[in-house]
Amino acid sequence: MIHYFVGSFGHFLVILAFVSSIVASVSFFKASNNNSSWLRFGQYAFYLHAICIIGVLTVLFFIINRQYFEYHYAWNYSSKYLPIYYQISSFWNGQEGSFLLWMFWNVILGLVLLRTNKFWKPSVMTIMSFNQVFLTSMILGVIIFDLKLGSSPFLLLRDVIQDNIFKINPDFIPADGNGLNPLLQNYWMVIHPPTLFLGFASTVVPFAFAIAGIWRGKYKEWIRPALPWAQFSALVLGIGILMGAYWAYETLNFGGYWNWDPVENAIYVPWLTLVAGMHTMIAHKKSDSALKVSVILVVVTYILILYSTFLTRSGVLGETSVHSFTDLGLSGQLLIFLLVFIIGSTLLLVRKWKNLSGKKEEVSTYSREFWIFMGATVLCLMAFQVLVPTSIPVWNEILGIFGINSNLAPPADQIEFYSKFQLWFAIGLAILSGTGQFFWWKKADPEKLKKELRNPVIIALLVSSIIILFGRIKEIGFILLLTAAVYSIVANVKILLSLRKTNFRLSGGSVTHIGIAMMLIGILFSSGYSKIISKNNTGLLWSKEFPEEMNQNNLLLFQNEPRQMGEYSLLFRGMRKKIKKYGYVDANSLLPTDDPLKLIVSKDVAKGEAIVIKRGDTVSVINPENSYFEIKYSKENGKDFTLYPRIQVNELMGTLSSPDIKRTLTADLYTHISNLADPDQEPDWSETEEVKIKIGDTFFINDYVAKFIEMERINELPNVILGPEDVAVKAIIEIQGEYENYLAEPIYLIKDRMAGRIPETISEVASRITILNIHPQEDSFTFGVNTTQKDWIILEAVEKPWINILWLGTFFLVIGLSIAITRRYEEFSKMKSKNLE
Repeated sequence: MIHYFVGSFGHFLVILAFVSSIVASVSFFKASNNNSSWLRFGQYAFYLHAICIIGVLTVLFFIINRQYFEYHYAWNYSSKYLPIYYQISSFWNGQEGSFLLWMFWNVILGLVLLRTNKFWKPSVMTIMSFNQVFLTSMILGVIIFDLKLGSSPFLLLRDVIQDNIFKINPDFIPADGNGLNPLLQNYWMVIHPPTLFLGFASTVVPFAFAIAGIWRGKYKEWIRPALPWAQFSALVLGIGILMGAYWAYETLNFGGYWNWDPVENAIYVPWLTLVAGMHTMIAHKKSDSALKVSVILVVVTYILILYSTFLTRSGVLGETSVHSFTDLGLSGQLLIFLLVFIIGSTLLLVRKWKNLSGKKEEVSTYSREFWIFMGATVLCLMAFQVLVPTSIPVWNEILGIFGINSNLAPPADQIEFYSKFQLWFAIGLAILSGTGQFFWWKKADPEKLKKELRNPVIIALLVSSIIILFGRIKEIGFILLLTAAVYSIVANVKILLSLRKTNFRLSGGSVTHIGIAMMLIGILFSSGYSKIISKNNTGLLWSKEFPEEMNQNNLLLFQNEPRQMGEYSLLFRGMRKKIKKYGYVDANSLLPTDDPLKLIVSKDVAKGEAIVIKRGDTVSVINPENSYFEIKYSKENGKDFTLYPRIQVNELMGTLSSPDIKRTLTADLYTHISNLADPDQEPDWSETEEVKIKIGDTFFINDYVAKFIEMERINELPNVILGPEDVAVKAIIEIQGEYENYLAEPIYLIKDRMAGRIPETISEVASRITILNIHPQEDSFTFGVNTTQKDWIILEAVEKPWINILWLGTFFLVIGLSIAITRRYEEFSKMKSKNLE
């Protein structure tokens, strides 16, 4: 039965949310002329809009959670067996859900603004509500005069998918959905998108204050309430970016955390301009300078957020990004959204530009505002250098409109291209972030400045020289980056020590800059000096079909055959499944059931000396698409450890490899599977070798010693009903493996006077054993033995030194920005209590 009501109700709420956002925009605009009636009406309209947006979220998640696969969104992004936490991830897997997440955070921010600032409420909420009009239109899903407006998340599957089944049976409902992209079945994907979209959404608040200030003639006053929001946005958006980097590091197999993908760049660029704007706002607040620059950077940041939305959702990136959404026909609508805000903001700035006056006198080189401006300039140059190449697909589309066939193409080696420029900008940024902290708002004395800088420079040169010597750093760019970053840390630590005696609440900037410098050092070592330790030193090609890089940088491991890899001895123990409560279990001892989340254990499973799962038990598998490969690492005079890199097999995505990581204080050992034997391919068995033996005899199976223990009669067989005259027996054969013994239990069956044979395959020794015949007169048995190639994997292992400095730096970054936000908000609250804001 199709559940029509819930979808219709959800769509009704979307339409009501759209209308109420329009009403709120108009009402707040009218209220900006100190009309309390319109202000009250605008508040009620926004409250209604908030209720509708929260209602839409609830209805859509209800459809996903209740598995209403008659709806395209639930069918396309969810499945029957998806756990609740991955159902949450599936909510924002599609464009409509991610737009909803963005709208939800805008609603929350709008409600906070309604409660926190009386003076700015009408004008700021006009911008917030107007922004919601466009966002809500993206999921409106209505057609007006053959013009599609938005894409509804409440479309029925039959209205989206053209399939003959719906012609035969219009009420057909699939038994299951497509499921969630296996790469997104990760705990980071539950928290990373909400954090990132909160950062996205929060950039509209300083934008709204800036526009409202210029519109209302409060050309300078908007800085104070906007600054804490800008810092909050920089913090949350930065955390979101770093979460995405860590997810890529843990989940993808390119061996890093940042690939300079166009979608990554589209988020990175507005964060840079936001941080630049945050600094110029601080400069203006202290010295009445940089007002025009602050306005431009705050406005440009939100325009870039909208531009990144257009890039990632319009389909213009095509195949240049693995992260971009498919085009839902919203490209025109997204372009209008972007152009309205660009044109509207530009016209307002042009009209009011003369009124944006600040301090007239020339800025001294020995003032902090000069150094802040220089830092903001470097940040903007970093953003510009990334933005231009990332936008090449857009330039091509624009030229195509005028009939010009452009041959421009994005950089072939993105990492190499962007890194070689960003490296030098980062050097400048590190120097500026260390030096600028020694300036206060009045002109500094040159002699005193030299005295202040002397010790940090000397210490930085000494420390960096030691690191360069022992780290064997030879590249000039890396040497300069390391020296600059160490200098920034030393200089900011000196500032922190001086603030300890005065006011530690002023330490936010120094702590943040220490975090940035530590991140630069972590990036330098983990990316610049990562080392492939799985080099193929045999002189042999693993396969002529493999690329040269795979043959050179990977190791071939056969099951239970040790192979040396530098100081490590590696042992591939086999494929595993992750079972709830019990962890990793041999995949060969698990049999499927009708429920893909349930498996039957075919033999006892022991942990140490104790049997934890008995044969015949039913167990729950965690994500059946994941197969883990147990690899034991050993080295002399070192502690052994085991890694479980995984392969994900998905009908839509194909085979995907994800790493496992051994973390130590000084380095991460990053291991992933590059290739493997096809588990679904039938083994190429050798010709049958017949062995005639008696109970207690010893013989060889594929060069392994085996002993025929006994023959037992069995009364039950899975899926076989034994009659009173039927007979079934099984042989118990113990095979001595390299590291453990295995039991083979082939079965001989006589049913309805016909002989049947059920062989036993022991993959660990690459053998299959069959009872061919029973000789009661001789008290002997004939076994058939077939052998094949052992299971194998091809593995790449990379050592990433000092990557923990990067992650530790992010911690300092978060702490520093949090201190700064707290301080700015306290200042704003004091001014508000005095009715000055």
